[in-house]
Amino acid sequence: MKIISYNVNGIRAAMRKGFIEWLQQADPDVICIQETKANKDQVELELIEAAGYHHYWFSAEKKGYSGVAIFSKVKPNHIEYGTGIPHMDFEGRNIRLDFDNVSVMSLYLPSGSNIARIAHKFKFMDDFLEYVNQLKKEIPNLVICGDYNICHEAIDIHDPVRNKKVSGFLPEERDWIARFMESGFIDSFRYFNKDPHHYTWWSYRANSRANNKGWRIDYNMVSQPLQENLKRAVILSEAKHSDHCPHTVELVFS
Repeated sequence: MKIISYNVNGIRAAMRKGFIEWLQQADPDVICIQETKANKDQVELELIEAAGYHHYWFSAEKKGYSGVAIFSKVKPNHIEYGTGIPHMDFEGRNIRLDFDNVSVMSLYLPSGSNIARIAHKFKFMDDFLEYVNQLKKEIPNLVICGDYNICHEAIDIHDPVRNKKVSGFLPEERDWIARFMESGFIDSFRYFNKDPHHYTWWSYRANSRANNKGWRIDYNMVSQPLQENLKRAVILSEAKHSDHCPHTVELVFS
């Protein structure tokens, strides 16, 4: 099972940049989308369907903001829209599809762009961890794909010294993502790749992407019971429809 996660920074803009053609070439079984910035009635859904995908959307109440989606070749057994926690759900940050062997979630964790948003982010982080701890009791085989807006280690950011007081690399954020993994999740990319200079987001400023001055803030987190099913995980940095790039994890089920 090939799963891709991709913060597209606006699905309509990405589609204008060749996203559908890329999707057909990449050929995932499931793709988790973050930052759709659209309601589904604003999207050319027939192009997604023609590429062979069922599609499920959870948009923010605010138009043109946030939003997540999952496209899947196979119809899921169940679709869970949001978490049931109002302060998390009104911004359209979580959708989950349940399949026979695994459940796949698309997550868009808030960024901490100012003091108020940092407070919101920390509340979201705490409540989400509690939500997932409960969810795992019911659904142990869980893959949580998405934009976590946090770099875990110094290896995951191009300039850890200058960015240590910037949201996304604050000690409290790094501690949270460490605790998230300790609760029973594997950072699938780092499971296979321990090398530096692998990122998933670059600022639009100062030619950051061309110079590979990036941050690895996007993860496919795989629950511990699925460790033996892990086959490979790769960052697909050549895809350029967004300021993020897609990243994939492959699982094998006998």
